[in-house]
Amino acid sequence: MNENIIFLDKENQINKVTRDQKKSGEKVRILFTSMWDEWSSNLVEKLRGYRKQAKLYVINSFTMPHSFVIFKTKKVPYLITLNGDRVYKEGYLPNIYRELGC
Repeated sequence: MNENIIFLDKENQINKVTRDQKKSGEKVRILFTSMWDEWSSNLVEKLRGYRKQAKLYVINSFTMPHSFVIFKTKKVPYLITLNGDRVYKEGYLPNIYRELGC
C-alpha cells in the first residue's frame, strides 16, 4: 500500500487525527468503510492507485464503531475531507472513486 494510506484501529487515533488537522490546517481524508460491505471491500482493494498528497485514513466499522458518530456517518463507504476549517462529506460511490483517483 501507499504510505499516505493509514488504517486506524483505535478510537483515540481518530481524535488525534482531527486535533492535529485543526492545528495544521492540512488536507486530510477519512474513509469510513465496513469490511462486511462488498462496495467498501472493493474500494479498499482499489486504493493501491491512490497517489494524492493528502493523507487518507481508513476506518473500519467493526473495529471503530463509535468513530462514525463524530461526523454523523451512517452509511459506508463514506468519505470525509478536512481542508483547513472546512468539512466536505461524500457518500455517492462514483464521486468517492473520482476523489480518490481509483
